[in-house]
Amino acid sequence: MNGRELAGSLKQKLRLPVMAGPMFIASTADLVIAQCHAGIIGSMPALNPRSTAALDDDVARIAASVGDRPYAINLVAHASNSRLQADLEVVLKYKVPIVVLALAANGDLVKELQAGGSLVFQDVIKNRHAQKCAEMGVDGIIAVGAGAGGHTGDLSPFALMQEIREWWDGLLILSGCIANGRSVLAAEVLGADLAYVGSPFLASSEANTQPGFKQMIVDGAAADIVTTNCFTGVNANFLRPSVRENGLDPANLVRAVGKTINIDSGGDEARAWKEIWSAGQGIGAVKRSEPAGDYIDWLCADYAAARAAMGMSA
Repeated sequence: MNGRELAGSLKQKLRLPVMAGPMFIASTADLVIAQCHAGIIGSMPALNPRSTAALDDDVARIAASVGDRPYAINLVAHASNSRLQADLEVVLKYKVPIVVLALAANGDLVKELQAGGSLVFQDVIKNRHAQKCAEMGVDGIIAVGAGAGGHTGDLSPFALMQEIREWWDGLLILSGCIANGRSVLAAEVLGADLAYVGSPFLASSEANTQPGFKQMIVDGAAADIVTTNCFTGVNANFLRPSVRENGLDPANLVRAVGKTINIDSGGDEARAWKEIWSAGQGIGAVKRSEPAGDYIDWLCADYAAARAAMGMSA
């Protein structure tokens, strides 16, 4: 199946051309199930369950609930992820439909997952990263533009999409500040097959986020986001108010000497995301905390209105 056929096949199974972004700590099995039943691709990081055994339980429950609806598990392929091999075995056991690899490219891992029946998507922040992943044979590329929640890129989505689409005819997904229907449509106009939506789900009732975190998303806007490499070793976007609440000055963050990326579920990385909250610049579109299905219903209606405003058929 070529890239165009794959994109068409996936979109036929969806109510809206949207894939949920897997959010460290926040995404849960209940959130994935709600996302899938509402008509988008649900996703969750493998590291969110506290152990590989808990991941096995969650994936079994997701698979039993969603049927043939596509869902995704995110595997951090970086060497610091001590659970990678064990979690990979769970993914292979259940033949997870889509696996999103992050923070490292590994051709052998791509081949192993594909041999097990999974589609493999890789997130990238540069055109040269996308080219390397394409050479490894990934099924889809997730272009992470500036303003995305969590680990973020620094390029405008206009530039990043333009450069990748010059040579890549495969499945392409755009991430970064997508929170309403007009933005989903804009992603398609730029050449994306799917829009990657994460931060709005931080406020959903199924998310593993504290009430104060949910309210900060509802109350927040782009000006409330700060980009820094001080907490995880690479650039990530965090909520400015949560940085202040931890006794730090967002305007004077200094990366610790020798700080390196740490993705292990029990390390500094987990503490950073838990205590200093992350989100993308698109949170201004989030007006309430509600079940994920209700937000997706609104997103579908807003997308239809955007298409109508452009004179496009439903």
